[in-house]
Amino acid sequence: MLYALLYPLADQFQAFNLFRYITFRSGGAVVTALLISFVLGPYLILWLRRKQTNGQPIRPDGPNGHLTRKKGTPTMGGFLVLLALTISTLLWADLANPYVWIVLLVTVGFGLIGFFDDYRKLTRNSHRGLSGRAKLVLQAALGAGACVAVTFVAPPGLATALAVPFFKNVLIELSWFFVPFGILVIIGASNAVNLTDGLDGLAIVPSMIAAGCFALIAYLAGNLIFANYLQIHHVVGAGELTVFCGAMVGASLGFLWFNAPPAMVFMGDTGSLSIGAALGTISVITKHELVLAIIGGLFVLEAVSVIVQVASFKLTGRRVFRMAPLHHHFEQKGWEEPTIVIRFWIIAWILAIAGLATLKLR
Repeated sequence: MLYALLYPLADQFQAFNLFRYITFRSGGAVVTALLISFVLGPYLILWLRRKQTNGQPIRPDGPNGHLTRKKGTPTMGGFLVLLALTISTLLWADLANPYVWIVLLVTVGFGLIGFFDDYRKLTRNSHRGLSGRAKLVLQAALGAGACVAVTFVAPPGLATALAVPFFKNVLIELSWFFVPFGILVIIGASNAVNLTDGLDGLAIVPSMIAAGCFALIAYLAGNLIFANYLQIHHVVGAGELTVFCGAMVGASLGFLWFNAPPAMVFMGDTGSLSIGAALGTISVITKHELVLAIIGGLFVLEAVSVIVQVASFKLTGRRVFRMAPLHHHFEQKGWEEPTIVIRFWIIAWILAIAGLATLKLR
């Protein structure tokens, strides 16, 4: 919005020429989202506490300490992330860019799915919300819409192709299979972040790290000079997603202020599903789906631990982990919650660095 309003006035006011630069607007998006979170956060948390008498329902089969430490903490705090992210993006991004709208609509759409899931949990006073089938159908519909839109907007030759990291010119043409593959990436990322969101601050920091990494990836992929230098595939217009990623970093940082242990509010499915879907959609647009699996490797580990646990129990009647997702396994082993959270943050940083290394190692 600011880009469309102020940049045309650059001839009269030279300072407005700054709005030409994605880096400047991305910085503005970070600060704006952060300030919105700081200003509105206390009011939103107070309102959620009044509406949610008993707070988020705690799983009865979860770690015992959660029933005492986390009882009464309100959920749906992800609405703060969504609000700050959306307002900041609308203010600072070039709204004529179709990629911005694709990612923003997917983010809000998955946020609405998470909202209804959280709402059902609260009204039923149960940790069970929408059925898994209903969530998957809705998520698949949104993911399909996004992937089809990408095929119309993306440059010819890249629209339905998969890029392979570490190789300069390798593109695997997926043809019609691109849409189901993209749906899998978006749904997988969304639910992987959701599974990671089980301890105070555990999911939001790795999400912020991944958003920062994809801010860089989007900027480089959208810039012809840098893309040619790094020998990555140039996606015209993808650079504008740097602004969106910047807004996500600011919104995540602001939410962490209230979600740091002991959390004043939980993110809930409202936040985790939307954040994961946004990262998945950006990876599909920038042709870095496989790199997302490295940068978001912590989310992958958490999701795989659940898959392995369920498969092992159904096939053999035995559990591989003491409890899944993975962070609960370490809780059951006696690790303190802050220890788990900080060590997982360290792992997230290491994987993010490894993922960014693929930009140069080709």
